[in-house]
Amino acid sequence: MIDYLSGKLVFKDPTYVIIDVNGIGYHVKISLQTYSKIKDEEQIKLLTFLHIKEDAHTLFGFKEEGEKKLFLLLISINGVGPSTGLMILSSLSTEEIEHAILSGDVATIQHVKGIGAKTAQRIILELKDKVGKGSGTDSNPSQFGFMKSDNKVREEALKALMTLGFPKAAAEKNIAAVLKKTTGEISLEELIKASLKTP
Repeated sequence: MIDYLSGKLVFKDPTYVIIDVNGIGYHVKISLQTYSKIKDEEQIKLLTFLHIKEDAHTLFGFKEEGEKKLFLLLISINGVGPSTGLMILSSLSTEEIEHAILSGDVATIQHVKGIGAKTAQRIILELKDKVGKGSGTDSNPSQFGFMKSDNKVREEALKALMTLGFPKAAAEKNIAAVLKKTTGEISLEELIKASLKTP
């Protein structure tokens, strides 16, 4: 099992990074939480989880131990695969997920694309006694602001939502709805996160 990767950050996207480790480029899927914490580091270390299926070996990366632990707990639930786990971690912060689980807040978890009522209830039921134990998370990532009219941010957000499985039309509609409600500046991470929660 690959526990972590440490190397040069070659490419960064809201949904994945490419890390060069001694001349080998690793494609690592990441959540928005990790994306916002990476900033523009040249050398990077990500904690990883290797998911092996018959037709694919996929690496998932996390900047912080708390996020990785929560991801592993989420994918231990029947009906929650790694992609869904990453979607949950992109839609909500580690703290928001833990709070929703501990307070039995089904609605918050159900807001995540692809999570139905039964799965949300199962997550709460099975993880209530397991979350929040020594996950030492930092809930205040500093974010860079962008003007909401910035087309580059809009395009990046659209690309990220499509990578996460949204149809283009739905992604564009969600982004437009978020921008319509936003006054002033919004960062790429905030735009994607808000678009994920838009029904």
